[in-house]
Amino acid sequence: MDLPQSFGRRYAVVTRLALALCGISFLTRCVLALRDDVSGTLGQLAAAFALGAVYDLIAAAFALAPLALWLALAPNRVARWRLHRLLIALGVSVTIFSLLLNAVSEWIFWDEFSSRFNFIAVDYLVYTQEVLGNIWQSYPVGKILVALAGVSLLASWPLARSAWRTSASPLNWLERLAGIVFALALPVALFYGVSSTDKNRFLSDALNELAGNGFYEFAAAARNNEMDFMRLYASLPDHEALALVREKLSLTSDGWRSAEGEERLRSIDSRETEKRLNVVLVSVESLGAEFLGAWGDPRGLTPRLDALAKESLVFGKVYATGNRTVRGLEALSLSLPPTPGQSIVKRPNNTHLFTLGDVFEHKGYDTAYIYGGYGYFDNMEAFFSANDYRVIDRSAIPSERIHYENIWGVADEDLFDLAIREIDASLTAGKDQQAGKRPIFTHIMTTSNHRPYTYPAGRIDIPSGSGRDGAVKYSDWAIGHFIDEAKKKPWFKDTLFVLTADHGANARGSSEIPVDKYLIPVLFYAPEHLKPERVERLMSQIDIAPTLLGRLNFSYRSKFFGQDIFRAPPGEERAFVANYQTLGYLRDGRMVTLQPRRKVGIAPDANAGTVSAAHPVDEKTLRREAIAWYEAASLAFGRGRLLDEDADNRLRGAGQAK
Repeated sequence: MDLPQSFGRRYAVVTRLALALCGISFLTRCVLALRDDVSGTLGQLAAAFALGAVYDLIAAAFALAPLALWLALAPNRVARWRLHRLLIALGVSVTIFSLLLNAVSEWIFWDEFSSRFNFIAVDYLVYTQEVLGNIWQSYPVGKILVALAGVSLLASWPLARSAWRTSASPLNWLERLAGIVFALALPVALFYGVSSTDKNRFLSDALNELAGNGFYEFAAAARNNEMDFMRLYASLPDHEALALVREKLSLTSDGWRSAEGEERLRSIDSRETEKRLNVVLVSVESLGAEFLGAWGDPRGLTPRLDALAKESLVFGKVYATGNRTVRGLEALSLSLPPTPGQSIVKRPNNTHLFTLGDVFEHKGYDTAYIYGGYGYFDNMEAFFSANDYRVIDRSAIPSERIHYENIWGVADEDLFDLAIREIDASLTAGKDQQAGKRPIFTHIMTTSNHRPYTYPAGRIDIPSGSGRDGAVKYSDWAIGHFIDEAKKKPWFKDTLFVLTADHGANARGSSEIPVDKYLIPVLFYAPEHLKPERVERLMSQIDIAPTLLGRLNFSYRSKFFGQDIFRAPPGEERAFVANYQTLGYLRDGRMVTLQPRRKVGIAPDANAGTVSAAHPVDEKTLRREAIAWYEAASLAFGRGRLLDEDADNRLRGAGQAK
């Protein structure tokens, strides 16, 4: 069959939009390549651009498949309708605007997270009010949208005129078949034949991200929000992984409920008199240790925390498990290594788990979680209320008591004032604390140290909204205000304050996991009960909860993966650091990394402590330990082994009844 010269002319709009997508993606890649956090040789950059061009074409195939399918199926009579041609032309203009808007959004996202769109971007779509509000307060959104609209109109005009003409072209059966094959078969083949991780061919995470395409990475992240450890990562036989972790946990435990390999419940017995102190745990938004003078920063941004450090039990080498608030909350409440994908705080089946709040509740404490924003954000209210905490958020603060608020929440000083009132009310209701009636455990999560970095005027010498340094200094001021107000209360002398961070300020660096950016401060402040001391042993954020309970001399039954650092034998220090798919294990001067496709890497890392001269750990053992810890954590949650003891007993009873 001879094909006419106009064969497939109706599809010209698809071809032109594909070229537009690739062209704008190329320009976006050029702009991102100029950033300070992107570096590489000329050959590496060329390779990243070449890989990027392939992913741009793949993204175009997915994005334009619906349009190609419609054009293939539309009858010739319908294709000639003026309304149909008008809609196609308008669609071209909207598409060009969307491509330009996406390019600007990618730059903003990279500025915050040093990556293309990932599961965080997918996650943020659920919380459009907070996210869009944050963007609106941080950037001149109105001007950007007007500028993009003007540019898109100019750029799309010739394409729209062409689409008006060509979209009405008739199709024969062969042309329709070709369009259907393109729209259906090609995307299906690409879906099964190409992975987002195929582009990761560089040692630099920034180059791997540069090689991606924003649209494709967003779709891949939406698909892979939860990642199956056993399917994607290097693993050991279940019984080996569980036995290895059980052996490690036995070093700081006093016996197990049973000899069963998957058993999680073990005894922690104290030989000292229990201290029924009130406990206030403050997790400060994005407060990396890099900002504190007590950790070597010379800028003077944290005078109150630096002063408190001199009166506190300080842990100087603690690493956050991740780079998002939900990861920090997971580590502090569940004492669990980070499992790949989404935090357990936001997963299904995350109720009735063994938490720090559960331990305090069984000790007769009133447990509460207080947040400066709205509790529905990041599933905080649902998670904490289903796991032995009362949840109190900004809705509990009358408007006349709010000095300042932005899209994320009230100013930290207003949050701390709320906490003071709630603690007063709880201890008044529980009266006579010395007789053992209802001391309090309160976990406070702040919001002010977050873009757009705004706070009440007149508190510090850095203007509101001028950047991260000001937000850090204001957060420090608010903590000082909180401690000053607490000192006026009769409960202060019997209260232990734990001051730490949910995660560091950023996760940028030349490596997959820039460990130095995960270092967070940890202070135990109780001047009547704890002597000032600085502990420089390597610790994980998941060790904070058991170390805290150890300082209180609590005897309890535990399912925590973390260890009380004062019980851990010398040489057994380790830490867990991760992003949503790369899992890091720090020990003995090295870091093991676990990645999808069963990749395992190991390299020296100055943040991982010093290699033990007496008993150095060989690389094979390090790899096995890293795999075992993460595998055991994933299995424990997936198999329901993290339930609190009451729920666990109910489940066991139901199983025995059957």
